[in-house]
Amino acid sequence: MPVRAEARQLGARLLAAFRAEGAAVIETDILQPAEALLDLYGEDIRARAYVTADPLRGEMMLRPDFTVPVVQAHMAGGAEPARYAYLGEVFRRQEQPDPERPAEYLQAGYEVFDRDTPEEADAEVFALFARLLAPMGLTATIGDIGVLRAAVDGLDTLAPRKAALMRHIWRPHRFHALLERYSGLAPMTDARRALLDGARPEAPWIGLRSPAEMEARIATLAQDAKAPPIPAPIVERLDALFALRCPAAEAPARLTGLGLASLAPAIDRLERRLAALVSHGIDPARLNFEASHGRATMEYYDGFVFTFAAPRPGMPPVASGGRYDALTRVLGGGREIPAVGGVIRPGVVADLGGKLAC
Repeated sequence: MPVRAEARQLGARLLAAFRAEGAAVIETDILQPAEALLDLYGEDIRARAYVTADPLRGEMMLRPDFTVPVVQAHMAGGAEPARYAYLGEVFRRQEQPDPERPAEYLQAGYEVFDRDTPEEADAEVFALFARLLAPMGLTATIGDIGVLRAAVDGLDTLAPRKAALMRHIWRPHRFHALLERYSGLAPMTDARRALLDGARPEAPWIGLRSPAEMEARIATLAQDAKAPPIPAPIVERLDALFALRCPAAEAPARLTGLGLASLAPAIDRLERRLAALVSHGIDPARLNFEASHGRATMEYYDGFVFTFAAPRPGMPPVASGGRYDALTRVLGGGREIPAVGGVIRPGVVADLGGKLAC
């Protein structure tokens, strides 16, 4: 369904508001090279994107979001600090038809690249969105993927285990299945036990991995099987962390109370961010904090995350965003600059009455 005229008008108002904050308007192609997105997310992105083949440019995707091309443009020669704004369609495939989640919809976005004051930049983006969306009476929720990453990084266990857990933070079911295995709560399957005992199936070689790669994988599994389990009390603390929900003002104390020493630097960053939000007129006592917030969104978020949502069931978030420092390093060829941004969906704003403070 084409984007409605009302959504475009609301998007234009949001774009003008972002420009008033000093953002430069940036245009990106609707057709994007698939290689960068596949390198970042693996084949999982194919389930969400429209993929096509170009005889000259190779595999291409209809733009699934703006952040990746904006980061690529900035890392190719943008000045610092920088603020960018954009407005345009993105395309996401849906497994089932759903009028509340169209395959094509409009995004208005605001991105900040600033290496000196990252927590202040977090607060700037959030507070700007809060001001623009204030007439809608939305519920705001924040989180911090950096807290979860710090918890995994602090585990006293094998490096391959930590790498696997870190890779699957954005896949909650897979993450917790791995945690159960590494803690000894999930028994080893008969097939894996037979493989580690030296049994090899007599069957033709299939799949993309070479025999050498498979032998290396089996060696990693054997090392894992001999390693001591992650202690049950640590697993309980991790479970409590991932389940934590509270008013944002209480989050630092609640996180400290979990007794995970590796969280200390992340808690310090959270406290600085909350102080910056207060300086922008945001009351943390009126914000929800969820430690697992953002785990089901784009995998490039690695720090602060947020959403603004309506109470109406089944509606997608009106706005969402977060910090993606590591993405700038990946797309910058080793160079890195702290970056944070977010998007507002003008179509959802229109569905909810079109009230904006701009």
